Amino acid sequence: MPRAMKIVIGVLIVAVVIGLISFRGLHRRMQRLAESQSADEKARHEVLAPPISTPTDVTVNAKIFWAAGSDKIAPVAVQLPLSADPVERSRQLLHELTVDPPTPGQRTIPADTALLGFYILPDGTAVADFSDALTSEMPSGILSEEMAVNSIAQTLGSNVPVLHRLKILIHGQEVDTLAGNVDLIGFFDLNPAVAPSTGAPATPAKSAH
Repeated sequence: MPRAMKIVIGVLIVAVVIGLISFRGLHRRMQRLAESQSADEKARHEVLAPPISTPTDVTVNAKIFWAAGSDKIAPVAVQLPLSADPVERSRQLLHELTVDPPTPGQRTIPADTALLGFYILPDGTAVADFSDALTSEMPSGILSEEMAVNSIAQTLGSNVPVLHRLKILIHGQEVDTLAGNVDLIGFFDLNPAVAPSTGAPATPAKSAH
């Protein structure tokens, strides 16, 4: 093999090795940055919306539905102090869903989302009023919107048995869609008996009245 060719091959090998080392270093830096951002988001959110505690709190094994891939959600068992009051219990669950996903990639709700209000009608209809961040900071696409709605509905339905259906408001107003795709007109039926534990989530059934 000509000497010039050997030099070229040697230079290419060195360049590839340097590239691999640089890539691994970049990956580690990005991972540390993501973890730091997640911690900062949690701290900021807890300043604006601190954890909720009530005199009737009892630590239970709650099921919180977070992302389990790019197109599905799955329950994660979390030891969580939950109130006996269904309204406060629901607020605690939604706070956990929003603030404390196990990893940044499991987040289904934008980090700056705040629960502005929550109440339950006599027929078991839950009304959850979220801040504008739920729509304005939601990643575009029907899958991300479906996962967000499913995570809210299945987390509530699996842990608060008195709830029968869910209405989602944005800043006190009814909106047509979450972020251009998932319909928010009407109600989402809450049926924990059929909530999937793995695999692709079924969009909660909608009822018109």
